[in-house]
Amino acid sequence: MRVFEVGNVTFGGGGLSFILGPCVVESSKHALFMAQEIKDICQNVGVEFVYKSSFDKANRSSIESFRGGGMDLGLEVLAQVKAELDVPVITDVHEPWQAEKAAEVVDMLQIPAFLCRQTDLLVASARTGKAVNVKKGQFLAPWDAKNIVQKLQDSGCDKVLLTERGVSFGYNNLVVDLRSFPIMRSFGVPVVFDVTHSLQLPGGLGKATDGQGQYIENFARAGVACGVDAVFMEVHDDPSRAPSDGPNQLPLSRLHSLLVKLKKIHEIAETQDNNE
Repeated sequence: MRVFEVGNVTFGGGGLSFILGPCVVESSKHALFMAQEIKDICQNVGVEFVYKSSFDKANRSSIESFRGGGMDLGLEVLAQVKAELDVPVITDVHEPWQAEKAAEVVDMLQIPAFLCRQTDLLVASARTGKAVNVKKGQFLAPWDAKNIVQKLQDSGCDKVLLTERGVSFGYNNLVVDLRSFPIMRSFGVPVVFDVTHSLQLPGGLGKATDGQGQYIENFARAGVACGVDAVFMEVHDDPSRAPSDGPNQLPLSRLHSLLVKLKKIHEIAETQDNNE
């Protein structure tokens, strides 16, 4: 298993790390508030995290949907979060030309699920020298994700993460196959469980995506017990007012108790694995 660090956060090697933050950059004030709150909670629980937020949501359901303030503003806010709070940051890139510019600010680049097979985007991201987290597409079998790893590694990236975020199950629904975790870990890279996106109901509101955030705790516990290296969750102080992906974001008020439980589950699972 490849073990590497992103800022002060270690991925792989038997630990459990987290990628947490609101879906999209809403404002400097909101980002700094969320990052500080999440940092305080993680320090209290004793876990490491990377702050997540997107400068652009390019694959929204409707042309009317909020996408964010744009790349320049979004990266400026993420740079502020990183500098003022001393936490590593991650954001999505959607086109090859964005990779180099985003890499000047963030510690890790993220490839959205719908773009996981876009070779030019993967190559451009790999060449920045940053860690790259790829969301496995809703249309892709876990064993086929090995080709993603190969593309990145052949392009010079030695810090690769693969993320499970559910697979399409009929219309407007997703399902998580727990076999994905050991299958993708067999490729020698850390595996992340994107809990909150796995609970989306894509297009379920017609012009917006619906979600089942009430099951976040259940999914997260199952994934950690199954043996993932990191957990990804979008977190918001008021999901009902979030401009993007509100129905499946974790309310900030529920974060502390969930992290405590996940840490305990991970410790039990690791102890059992070490004793086998």
